[in-house]
Amino acid sequence: MGATGGDDHQAAGMFSVTVTEKEVVAAVLPMHEHWLPLSNLDLLLPPLDVAVFFCYERPTSSTLTISSSSPATNSYNFRSMVGVLKKAMAQVLVSYYAFAGEVVSNSVGEPELLCNNRGVDFSEAVADIELMDLNFYNPDDSIEGKLVPRKKNGVLAVQATQLKCGGLVVACTFDHRVADAYSANMFLVSWAETAQSKPISLLPSFRRSLLNPRRPSCVDASLDNMYVPVSTLSPPKEPAPDADQLVSRIYYVKADDLNQLQSLASSKGNKRTKMESFSGFLWQLVAKYCAIKDDDDDDNNNINNACKKISKMGIVVDGRTRLSSDLERGDVMEAYFGNVLSIPYGGKTVRELIENPLSWVANEVHDFLENAVTKEHFLGLIDWVEARRPEPAVAKIYCGGGEDDGPAFVVSSGQRFPVSKVDFGWGVPLFGSYHFPWGGTAGYVMPMPNPAGNGDWMVYMHLLRGQLEFIETEASNFLRPLTCNYLRCLPASSN
Repeated sequence: MGATGGDDHQAAGMFSVTVTEKEVVAAVLPMHEHWLPLSNLDLLLPPLDVAVFFCYERPTSSTLTISSSSPATNSYNFRSMVGVLKKAMAQVLVSYYAFAGEVVSNSVGEPELLCNNRGVDFSEAVADIELMDLNFYNPDDSIEGKLVPRKKNGVLAVQATQLKCGGLVVACTFDHRVADAYSANMFLVSWAETAQSKPISLLPSFRRSLLNPRRPSCVDASLDNMYVPVSTLSPPKEPAPDADQLVSRIYYVKADDLNQLQSLASSKGNKRTKMESFSGFLWQLVAKYCAIKDDDDDDNNNINNACKKISKMGIVVDGRTRLSSDLERGDVMEAYFGNVLSIPYGGKTVRELIENPLSWVANEVHDFLENAVTKEHFLGLIDWVEARRPEPAVAKIYCGGGEDDGPAFVVSSGQRFPVSKVDFGWGVPLFGSYHFPWGGTAGYVMPMPNPAGNGDWMVYMHLLRGQLEFIETEASNFLRPLTCNYLRCLPASSN
C-alpha cells in the first residue's frame, strides 16, 4: 500500500466543521481555591498541548451500555450523548481538579497550577462528513484544527463532534506541563466510568512530595547530555522556503509482522522487546533516508558526509514503576497525576546504523535505555532540575540535532493507551489516537494498541514528509496507511 492512504473516498480531507455551542463545564462541587506547584519533572516540559481523540460509530441497541437512569435506547442521539459527557465531566473534575484549573506564572517566573475550578471549555460541533470517509491516515487534513479543539484557556479543552452518519468524535486537548499521557489516560478512563455510573477505579494523587529533591542532592554527569537549560539554546533559524516539513500520518502494523520483526531484532539469546525492535527498525530507516536523499546529486562527497552524521533517537520512559520500589512511595506512584517522564537517547553515525544488522541496532537501543530505567536516574533528574531552578530546561533531543547533525526523533510507547476502556455508554471506540505535532525540530512517534486488543499496533508518526515517503516505500508491507475499512474488519474488543 503506498502513500495515497488507501481508499479513494478517503483522499479528500475537504469537509467543514461548525461549532454550534460552547460552554464551560466546572466541577459539580464547590472547591477551595489553592495553588498546586508543578514538580521538577513537570518543569522539564515546555508549554505544549497534547490532543487525543476517539471515534464512535452510531449507537445501536447492541453497543449501548448506559445505565437505567440514562435516556432510552431509541432516543439516544447527539444531544443526549453530549449531556452524558458534560454531566460526567462535572462529576469527574471533583477528583481531577487539576484539569479544571489554570497555569499561571509565580513570582520567579515558573509555571504553577491555580486550582480555582475555572472549568473546562467544552465545544459542540457538527461535521459534514461520515465516519467511514474520515482520512485517519492523514490527521493533518482530517483531525488537526477540525476535530480536536484548540485550547485557548485553562488546562483542558474538549470538543464533541456529530458526524453525518450519527457517529461521534470526542477529542481533548490538554497542557502537557500538567499531565503526561499516563495521567491523561487515568482521567479518560475515570470520565468514562463516571458516565456509566461506575465508581472510579483509580483516584488520582497529587502528592508532589513524592518527587521532592534529595538533601543532599546527587546528580549524575550524564544528565547534562540529556537535558539543557533553555538559555543555552541557539535561537531557532527560519527554515528555507523549500525545506522539508514535519507532517503527521497514522499507520497500522499487523501482530504477525511485529513478532517477525522482534525475532529479527533478537540474537544470541538476547530477546529484545517489541518496542526496542520497532524503534531500532525505524532508526535504521530514518538513517538510510539521510544517506540517500542527496544521491540525486550524484555526489559521493555528499553521501559520505551524510554517513558521518550522528542520528539520534530518544525513547520516552515512564518512571512510576521505577520510583515505586521503596516503601515511601509504594503503590502511590501508580495513581500519581503529573509528569514522571525522561527521554534518554542514543546517537550513532548514519553509517553504523545502515551497515549493521537490526539486531545490533536493537542492542544499542536496549543499552541506552538500561541506564534510564532505574530509580536512581529519576531521583537524579529531580535533583538536576532543582540545582538549576528557576532556569527552565528541556530535553536536548526535543530541539533535534545541531546544524551539522543527522536526523533526530523520539519514540513514546502508547501501549497503555486504554482505548477500549473509553466507553461512555455507547460502545467501544472504533478508533482512538493521540495527536501530537509537538513543535520541536525532532520527529515524534507513538505506537498504540488497537481497540480490538488483537496485538496489532496503531502508529502515529510525526516526521519529515520525505522521511515518511521513504519509509512507506521501504516498509510498505509493514507500516500500512490506516483506513476505516481496516478498522471495520477488526474483531470486537475482548475487553
